[in-house]
Amino acid sequence: MAFDPLTAIFDAGKMAIERIWPDPVKRAEEVRKLEELRQKGDLAELDARVQLLLGQLKVNEAEARHKSIFVAGWRPWIGWVGGLALAYQFVLYPLLCWVWAIYSAKGSILTGVTPPPVLETGALFSMITAMLGIGAMRSYDKNRGTQTDNL
Repeated sequence: MAFDPLTAIFDAGKMAIERIWPDPVKRAEEVRKLEELRQKGDLAELDARVQLLLGQLKVNEAEARHKSIFVAGWRPWIGWVGGLALAYQFVLYPLLCWVWAIYSAKGSILTGVTPPPVLETGALFSMITAMLGIGAMRSYDKNRGTQTDNL
């Protein structure tokens, strides 16, 4: 079996893409870009793209291992904020609206006072699905026995 550097670089790039992008659509788009470069035979451009992806992966790993909560803790913080926002939107908000309707019917709420606000869910869902993808990637790492430090 002959060694093909183009295939080796392509495979390394594909592995890096799978680790960096948990979103299947984005991952497929990046793999498609690599495949186009491979078909063109532009080894230098393909290698540069793979090195860029591997560099980002190293940055992500170093950031996750950092002892400072401000460096390593931003992803969990976004997860907690997203979870609280979902709890408000789908648990607390309906209950508040129900209580609001009861008190409005009794006349206990002054006229002109508005009900509690609803969250804009488009951005919320984008954030949560991205975080779930990262969480799935982390679960995969844990199942493989990747060592991590607890904060």
